[in-house]
Amino acid sequence: MGSPERELCPPPSEEDELTLPRASINKMIKELVPSVRVAFESRELILNCCTEFIHLLSSEANEVCNQSNKKTINAEHVLTALDRLGFSDYTVEAEAVLKDCKAVAAKRRRQSTRLENLGIPEEELLRQQQELFAKAREEQAKQEQQQWLLLQQQGLVGAEGMPQPYVPPLAGAKTEEDEDDDYS
Repeated sequence: MGSPERELCPPPSEEDELTLPRASINKMIKELVPSVRVAFESRELILNCCTEFIHLLSSEANEVCNQSNKKTINAEHVLTALDRLGFSDYTVEAEAVLKDCKAVAAKRRRQSTRLENLGIPEEELLRQQQELFAKAREEQAKQEQQQWLLLQQQGLVGAEGMPQPYVPPLAGAKTEEDEDDDYS
């Protein structure tokens, strides 16, 4: 006979490859019971139960969808499946989650269409953008001109825009300062 762990957690086969990510399950367990250590076998059992529940729920929702002559499972099909499977206690919570999801989706749609809702044609927006770029280039050129004039006034740049070379005084040549110091 095999060990009890093998009975609870059979080795994965090819058809069992579709499971939830272990990291997600571990994170949920840690958030729900942070002060409790959960054995590996227990985590695997929880993972298998969650996966089986999703398979069961999606199969039932698919049946509801087929009975409605629809090709896409929607939220109402899933809520009906929960009720049929005896999980009607969870429908209120599931409806609240659905409401939140719809609100988030609506907010995303509003944000993505903000540009379209301006009522300004794309050509006009491009023209305005080009005007802003031109103004920015003018400002940049004006600032560079002012900097160049300031450097020229300080004598750091010659008239032709090149930096003035440093010319050291000639050795042995008298400067004006030397003439004032007459020690004879």
